Amino acid sequence: MTAGNGANGSGRGGAPPTSESMARTAATPHRSTAAEGQTLPAPLLSVRNLQKHFPIKRGVFGRRAGTVKAVDGVSFDIAAGETLGVVGESGCGKTTTGRCILRLIEPTAGDVSFDGTDVRALGAEPLRRLRREMQIIFQDPFSSLNPRMTVGAIVREGLTIHRIAEGAEADARVRRLLEEVGLRPDYASRYPHEFSGGQRQRVGIARALSVEPRFIVCDEPVSALDVSVQAQVVNLLQDLQRDRSLTYLFIAHDLSVVEHIADRVAVMYLGRVVELASAEGLYREPLMPYTQALLSAAPVPDPTTKRQRIVLTGDVPSPANQPPGCVFHPRCHHPAKDAACTRIVPPLEEKAPGHWVACIKQPPTGVSWAEQQGAGGTREPERYLPVIGVEQR
Repeated sequence: MTAGNGANGSGRGGAPPTSESMARTAATPHRSTAAEGQTLPAPLLSVRNLQKHFPIKRGVFGRRAGTVKAVDGVSFDIAAGETLGVVGESGCGKTTTGRCILRLIEPTAGDVSFDGTDVRALGAEPLRRLRREMQIIFQDPFSSLNPRMTVGAIVREGLTIHRIAEGAEADARVRRLLEEVGLRPDYASRYPHEFSGGQRQRVGIARALSVEPRFIVCDEPVSALDVSVQAQVVNLLQDLQRDRSLTYLFIAHDLSVVEHIADRVAVMYLGRVVELASAEGLYREPLMPYTQALLSAAPVPDPTTKRQRIVLTGDVPSPANQPPGCVFHPRCHHPAKDAACTRIVPPLEEKAPGHWVACIKQPPTGVSWAEQQGAGGTREPERYLPVIGVEQR
């Protein structure tokens, strides 16, 4: 499995990146290192240099005045049966990434491959057939359901569109699906407004499962729910993954939920992946200063535990006017931050086995000290792990 954002550069040997390569994003890293003579299985989903840019238009004639880079060169792989968590602040491009993968929003550039099929190259009819394999659970369990349709009709719709079942067989499937997600079969005759938020989200899950997909984008599926209901829905998703061999792209801003459900975690900032690691490795030892700040803000379920908060200065830059070099440098708290951070786009590099970080100040790095000095650097890279980084969770 891989993830990254554009130019080559690995802290594990090889020639240092050129000035041209540093202007690109990092090469897609491998999810793990295979033993000699062994090959890694092909990923179920492969995303390469995914971009989505929205034009800014002004005036009577709609003159293009700029571009919002909502997703700016995202790459990753997801293996069958795996859950990749995607976290970051609101507006970092998490949801846009998920919708571009499914082509609910057309990407500006990049490649999306599902089980060897080029998703972006598909026409209308082949894409319609592929939608049986790739589904989504939306964030808002109310607005994503048609209030004029009964729950049974909502769940049955996918069966009808894809000609999976009709008549009594379809009704039986709907009843089984409702039971599978923890709802009573007789709820099929009711309308969405008659249910609680958690029940409505279970209806959304049943709808996604109705066409028997292999991959599901979970777009913040528990963020609109109460904490107690969140745990029930997350446990349901895990049970369904085990029973149906599902693969998830789990988008969330709640770090504790992601830690519980994800196998690996990708941290996004301003449309780019800035850190990717196993869930255990990332929560135990976050290396990207942005990830460190995110974890320091997460509450600890122990009133006796004191945690030092890392407060970021300034506001998140506009995706329509991104800063040069490292996009995080205006808010970065790394003690070695200098002028080189404002001029060099950090490649996503492997700092530890399976742990990829976009930061030229966290060693090891393929961006040599001489190159950093040439870009105005005055402070050599140094290992930086604040207290939050080594705290046992």
